[in-house]
Amino acid sequence: MNAPYDDLHRRDDEPPFWLPLLATLPLAACLLLSVLPILGHGPASVSRSMYLWAFALWLLPLTALQRALRRRCSLAATAAVLLPATFLMAWTSRWLLLLPPLLARGSLPPSFDWTSTLRGLEGAWLSLVAACAIHAVVAYAAQLRRERERSAQARALARDAELTALRYQLQPHFLFNTLNAVSALIGEGQAGQAQRMLVRLSEFLRATLDGERGHEVSLAEELALTEAYLEVEQARLGERLRLGWKIGAGVLPAPVPYLLLQPLVENAIRHGIARRTQPGRIDLDIAADGDMLRIDIANDPATAPPGDTGPVRAGGAIGLRNVRERLQALYPQRHVFQAGLDGDGRYRVRLRLPLRSARSAVASIDTGEGR
Repeated sequence: MNAPYDDLHRRDDEPPFWLPLLATLPLAACLLLSVLPILGHGPASVSRSMYLWAFALWLLPLTALQRALRRRCSLAATAAVLLPATFLMAWTSRWLLLLPPLLARGSLPPSFDWTSTLRGLEGAWLSLVAACAIHAVVAYAAQLRRERERSAQARALARDAELTALRYQLQPHFLFNTLNAVSALIGEGQAGQAQRMLVRLSEFLRATLDGERGHEVSLAEELALTEAYLEVEQARLGERLRLGWKIGAGVLPAPVPYLLLQPLVENAIRHGIARRTQPGRIDLDIAADGDMLRIDIANDPATAPPGDTGPVRAGGAIGLRNVRERLQALYPQRHVFQAGLDGDGRYRVRLRLPLRSARSAVASIDTGEGR
């Protein structure tokens, strides 16, 4: 025996009782239209009227029976019950039409042939079978819709868990690096700089840890967090760190991944500016580019020791890998992430993200749709 229908069709998958009835209205209309043109024209009229009579008489009980079978039986068992049941219903309909004249007569006529009650039942039977088929299609569509909803919810939950884990990965990584830098400043006897750095660090952590944030924030909020982080680094690097900001018009409300810029800027400082003997510059250029948001971050490279051919970035750097994985989870097939040396010798990270309004971003996050 097949797996019970209930394994695949839970109670919340069942369509409302009225929906299969509503779906059979076109069938009822076809039966009615087949009767009206020949109404009162002999045996053909009586036969087709019986089709409509059987359909109207048994539609409600048949719908209730099919719903009950779907919850308790396999598909094969449901069909095995419904096929003879519908034939019995059609045959009962014939007898309900014959019963009044037989009761009035008081007995069966001598020429009565029992097999005659079986002739002409195929039309009424097939109309009831068609109603069962329509019910099955409607129920399957409801089940498929619920399965798709559950699948979408599962994907959204999995994506949410992945994004949350990736986001939480950043905070201890950044905290470790910053505290390591504070320790180095103290070891070098620069207690004043270390104290200023700790103050900036507490302000940055308060901004990143207070309150519940979603996976996306406005670009304005993300820039404010990045600026708070850069204040921490400037307390450590002083004049060695120079910044260039270029923000295009109308992009500040655009949603971007939370903590998108900070790990990229941190990577630029750690692998570029902090390893230079001369001051270095980080340029942040953000603007709209059609229906995409263009984000370019460029930094001066580390000073190459003798024998080096140029600055090298660790391919497995946590910040870059984290950003790449979050972008793939948030915007599959709808983003660009490139990182490497430019022709001018500077290291550049190029990002292209969908440019959306805050409202459309909330809707797409809630439904889990790939963007």
